[in-house]
Amino acid sequence: MAMPQNSTGENGFCFTQTLDFSRPSPPPGETGRTFDTPSAREPCGTPLSNGTASSSAPSPSDSCAEPLCSTTPREEETQFGEGIKYVSAEGEELACGWGGFTPGCLQLFNTSKGILFFLCVASFLQGMTVNGFINTVITSIERRFDLRSYQSGLIASSYDIAACVCLTFVSYFGGNGHKPRWLGWGVLVMGLGSLLFALPHFTTGRYEVRSAAEVGVCGGNQSLPCAQAASSLSGYRFVFMLGQFLHGMGATPLYTLGVTYLDENVKTNYSPVYIAVFYTAAILGPAAGYLVGGMFLNIYTEIGREIDITPENTLWVGAWWIGFLGAGAASLLISVPILGYPQRLPGSQRYIVMRVSEAHQLKDGSHKKASDPDFGKTVKDLPRSVLLLLKNPTFIFLCLAGATEATLIAGMSTFGPKFLESQFSLSASEAATFFGYLVVPAGGGGTFLGGFLVNKFKLRCSGIIKLCLLCTVSSLLAIFIFFIHCPNMPMAGVTQMYEGSALPGGHLNLTAACNAECGCLQETYSPVCGSDDIMYYSPCHAGCKKVSENLQNGKKVYHECSCVEKTLLPGPGDAEAGKCTSSCAKRPLLLFFMFVVILFTFLSSIPALTATLRCVPDRQRSFALGIQWIVVRTLGGIPGPIAFGSMIDKSCLLWQDQCGEQGSCYIYQNSAMSRYTLIAGLVYKVLGTTFFIVACLLYKPPPPESAPGSSGASENGNCDLQEHKPSLPAEEDI
Repeated sequence: MAMPQNSTGENGFCFTQTLDFSRPSPPPGETGRTFDTPSAREPCGTPLSNGTASSSAPSPSDSCAEPLCSTTPREEETQFGEGIKYVSAEGEELACGWGGFTPGCLQLFNTSKGILFFLCVASFLQGMTVNGFINTVITSIERRFDLRSYQSGLIASSYDIAACVCLTFVSYFGGNGHKPRWLGWGVLVMGLGSLLFALPHFTTGRYEVRSAAEVGVCGGNQSLPCAQAASSLSGYRFVFMLGQFLHGMGATPLYTLGVTYLDENVKTNYSPVYIAVFYTAAILGPAAGYLVGGMFLNIYTEIGREIDITPENTLWVGAWWIGFLGAGAASLLISVPILGYPQRLPGSQRYIVMRVSEAHQLKDGSHKKASDPDFGKTVKDLPRSVLLLLKNPTFIFLCLAGATEATLIAGMSTFGPKFLESQFSLSASEAATFFGYLVVPAGGGGTFLGGFLVNKFKLRCSGIIKLCLLCTVSSLLAIFIFFIHCPNMPMAGVTQMYEGSALPGGHLNLTAACNAECGCLQETYSPVCGSDDIMYYSPCHAGCKKVSENLQNGKKVYHECSCVEKTLLPGPGDAEAGKCTSSCAKRPLLLFFMFVVILFTFLSSIPALTATLRCVPDRQRSFALGIQWIVVRTLGGIPGPIAFGSMIDKSCLLWQDQCGEQGSCYIYQNSAMSRYTLIAGLVYKVLGTTFFIVACLLYKPPPPESAPGSSGASENGNCDLQEHKPSLPAEEDI
């Protein structure tokens, strides 16, 4: 089978010469010696389950030394100058294109590097939308559409619910079907979900807000917000839930079929690196979502309309919808090239022939059923497939370990910005941006480094699990940093009395002699920082009577604040809108160890995924990933934010008062927040360590002589075809 000059080698690396696998030319001095192919001696053997044809080689090592069987006649090979046509051993088209439209220029992308690029873009868009934009704009959506916290929680959970519903169906049937088509349609559905999520902005009226400059100061018009009629905008939560449901449906093939498609079409050694690059893009997506989403929130939601409130105002609603429009359009575009890829990339058959099985060996030998070419093609085999996975203890404990790690990742991604906001006294947009800067090098670097280490040290399945165990223990030790915390910024009436003394019994007392005549409402929360470095609930609670604007930073400055004492001169002081800046000396240390925890948590993600792919039979890999994602989401992704949220809520000092009903938390006690974060982190890290230890102890590798593909090949496929093909250059590095 001849390949054109724009084809690639084992992992998408370009060769300048034509690769001819059917009949290598004899070396100089050996003109009398011939290199017969199996097709030259006898017809091709029986087709394998992957669609390739096996030769009647006397030993597996001989099959590694000889070229693959070709069904293309020699005389047809000279016609490649007229057009490009990839044909598998069963006559299946392997050209890149849509239907009969397969132009030669598209074949430049018909490589493992080409599909990796498009899958990386898709995973980047998914991460940016679901794990970035959603977490960044959820507060703005609550404010714009009058949603309660539990309603926005349902919106966030709709993604995981959809994924759990679709995972079994997609991973089982898609794993035995045309994976690129499943992937392409999934990305398209994901794009439609993003566009639907932005739709309520265009179907509702303008966002009206009271923007009078005097509102909130002492003696201002303190109208009750409860007097307003109940809004009907909360019904739009069902539109958001449907959009998230489509996000979950569309992303389901991406992290199951996408991973196995990459694993099937590259050499075993390089598979962890390709998967690591794929997941690194998925990690960089949320980081970009935090950064870009925070930038969009500084733009008013009604673009082009002038308004005199600033993003620091609690009534501000940013342009939350822009990111979803852009991500939706990009997803629709990227789905088109993915749909054009063939079921297998040209040249991938040889990797399957050389692949050495590392599947866990069951005592009753039932794991051999999965090697049947007809296994898994009908619904009848579904219960048996589930049973085979349930009888694999290594797979089960890797799933449980992944669930514990997913709980921490989901909890920290949801409440990480809130932790930074409370500890360092930041605004919501500043905390989201700060967290994005932290996740980019730690999460992205850890993900890529994990795959690189597996490839660098040529680790087998048991060694990979030990690497995961080492990473989990390292992050377990680093998580003790949450013993320390930054002190709360003093806030009058919340953390201390107005005179500076401690609050008796920790009860709130927002009323003092200096603001008793102002008639301040607890519903109007707009923190200000006095010139005495003490925070106040609102300008009214600080006793401020006048307001102006700071021309340097655009923030409002309040004057004649009777509760604020001047540091030098007697009389009322001033206050500036926003929280007081924290000068915590422990900040660098806390950030460094948070970086270490995130780094080692993500460092084990790709090795754990690679171990999952290695410990199950080849034909069950897609389905195994689907089952693993169900376990991870059911035990980790869905309850993780709920568990972390309930623990963090216990550290709340000041709750929002919504017409007599308790709303969200305004102020947290930093010491209690660190303590509860430490407890949750320790519990899940200890569980993860235990699960990795059990998985390592129970893993039973296959005996060397039973490894299919090559009895003389090493674990990494060192019996390479290139050793017997003078036309192939050396391929040692990636």
